[in-house]
Amino acid sequence: MPSSPPALHTSHLHSLPLLARGKVRDNYAVGTDRILMVATDRISAFDVIMDDPIPGKGVLLTQMALFWFDKLQAICPNHLTGETPESVVQPDEVEQVRGRSMLVRRLHPVPIEAVVRGYLAGSGWQEYQATQTVCGVPLPAGLSNAARLPEPIYTPAAKAAVGAHDENITYERTVQMVGPERAARIRDLSLALYRSAAQFALTRGLIIADTKFEFGLAADGSLVLMDEVLTPDSSRYWPVEGYEEALAAGANPPSFDKQFLRDWLEHAQIDGKPWNKTPPPPRLPREVIEKTAEKYREALQRLMG
Repeated sequence: MPSSPPALHTSHLHSLPLLARGKVRDNYAVGTDRILMVATDRISAFDVIMDDPIPGKGVLLTQMALFWFDKLQAICPNHLTGETPESVVQPDEVEQVRGRSMLVRRLHPVPIEAVVRGYLAGSGWQEYQATQTVCGVPLPAGLSNAARLPEPIYTPAAKAAVGAHDENITYERTVQMVGPERAARIRDLSLALYRSAAQFALTRGLIIADTKFEFGLAADGSLVLMDEVLTPDSSRYWPVEGYEEALAAGANPPSFDKQFLRDWLEHAQIDGKPWNKTPPPPRLPREVIEKTAEKYREALQRLMG
């Protein structure tokens, strides 16, 4: 096997001021109007950042985000500047940003996670079993785990600080936060983006069960799609093959996202006790790291053909 570049857990750029380190991305200021977003190989689950990176993950995430930003730009403008990330760092920093970075416009972030669900999965399935709703949205009776919803639903969340859980909120709450016109625009854009992406993904043998979008405001007040878009970090991807069998069995379909890691962590132990989903996380065995990387790679390969 060809040797892959070493994993990048944390970037260290000396030529630009660090703005923030998120769960995956390190953001640097480029002047006052742009941001260099570096996608590291960090991976988080249950809102906890793992100590072990997934080699190549940041590059895969960036390539997938760029693919979708390009495909969806007719629906909503995005934050890309079109300039190369390598152009704003020093020569000795190029390797840290090559292939894994985006040079983007600096926007005023809207503090809403715009979540769209097309299928019943994860916490949505758990809630449905108890209340026949998902994030308070009533759904028909008789749906099973992984079932396709009659129509995609918009279930916003309030964006949390690193290490904290995003909080599901009502649509009415988003109206209070950003006003009725902007709340409606975010909802309608999110549903349109999801429908377009899900339709395309099906042609590549992929089901996008759910995803989340983030928006920022440009200087003129217009909404701009930002952060990442439709990556396995922000979306639940299932292969078409195996889906019907899983649905019939009431099981989780195989996935190309973090579900493999989440499933492993559900049974992981620290000092002989089940991990309680707070830091420090368990160390990831090599086979879990490799299998997770393989899932991300296959999603990108399928998507791009």
